[in-house]
Amino acid sequence: MHTTPTDVGAGTPATPADHGTLGRAASVARSQAGRAARAAEPLHAMGYFAAEMEAALTATGLRPGRMAYFASRSAALGRVAPATTAATFYNFNPELVARHIPRAWTLAEPSAVIAARFEGAAAALRRLLGQAHASAEFAEFGALARASLIDLDPAGRPLYAAHAALSWPDDPVAVTWHALTLIREYRGDGHLAALLGAELSGIEAILTHTATGRGFLEPTAKRLRGWSDEQWQAAADGLVERGILAADGALTSSGVQLRADVEHATDRMAAKLWRTLGEGRTDRFIELGKAFSRTAVGNGAFPPGIFA
Repeated sequence: MHTTPTDVGAGTPATPADHGTLGRAASVARSQAGRAARAAEPLHAMGYFAAEMEAALTATGLRPGRMAYFASRSAALGRVAPATTAATFYNFNPELVARHIPRAWTLAEPSAVIAARFEGAAAALRRLLGQAHASAEFAEFGALARASLIDLDPAGRPLYAAHAALSWPDDPVAVTWHALTLIREYRGDGHLAALLGAELSGIEAILTHTATGRGFLEPTAKRLRGWSDEQWQAAADGLVERGILAADGALTSSGVQLRADVEHATDRMAAKLWRTLGEGRTDRFIELGKAFSRTAVGNGAFPPGIFA
């Protein structure tokens, strides 16, 4: 979770353009970007934990667990090498990725995996949302999600570009989930750029995010991302040397600022979504996203003990 340095610091003064109407719209969109992402994230991320998703993916021939995850999220890229998959996913141990990619493509075709992903996500959302999935409000939420995607530039955003090139599914619930996927991957590609600007490696990125207390619990982060205790400790030691972590593993004031700068830059690079939608419609997207996410989480979207 989705997992989330920079050319723009949290305290960067406004430029002259920020004082006009267009500048205000850009500023509002940046301020809404993080809230919009957090409001909708559980409705996308639930697919990576849902039994319906794994059942649909393993029916294609994939093995359950990590292979299903890596193949389903990267299938839009085609039969790319494990190094490419690891590079676009960023905070996973490349050795873990290489255990499953490209072997996955000897067991299932990417096109079949893409279709199964839509099928599994739609089935999971129907279960987690109950009758709400057929409500006028959920249709409105899906329409807002799709409207935010108009006229986005895919340059420099490989995962977004790959998923945006897919045909839209026929199932209306899968359509909404695909729109949320595109929002997530558009933001995620920008987030990787922010992390690179911060000179945080993949393991350092997940480690510092865990240290904020707002992401995975540390044992979960290590297990799901495939890092050993030794690799995690070596990365932590390096961050202590850089003044980002304290000896007890907590973020220093510099580390807190660095993570804030990463999020600020990520919001800035995702703001186009919300400028397109506009302030009022983005507020409505956030309102609906929070409500549907609460329902999904309350109905068991995620197993206990994985998030702080």
